[in-house]
Amino acid sequence: MPTVFVFFGLRFMFFSNDHEPVHIHVIKGKGKIKEYAIYQVVPDIILLENKGLKSNELKMAEMVIEENKEIIIENWNRFFSNIIKS
Repeated sequence: MPTVFVFFGLRFMFFSNDHEPVHIHVIKGKGKIKEYAIYQVVPDIILLENKGLKSNELKMAEMVIEENKEIIIENWNRFFSNIIKS
């Protein structure tokens, strides 16, 4: 489960068995995942699922994704191309 970055207590990450389209999981807290959201990144940033994140946390997550969209896509492509090669 590669973490792309952590911002104000929110982890932005992929799961190793993820699938297209490019999307990112936003996890709040450590340990067992209780509060999270999933955002599609490509072609547009869209909230796909939310379980427990507050509206201000969702807004912050979306802003972080927008500002770092290219980094997320690069990390996705690098990670999943390595998985395919293995």
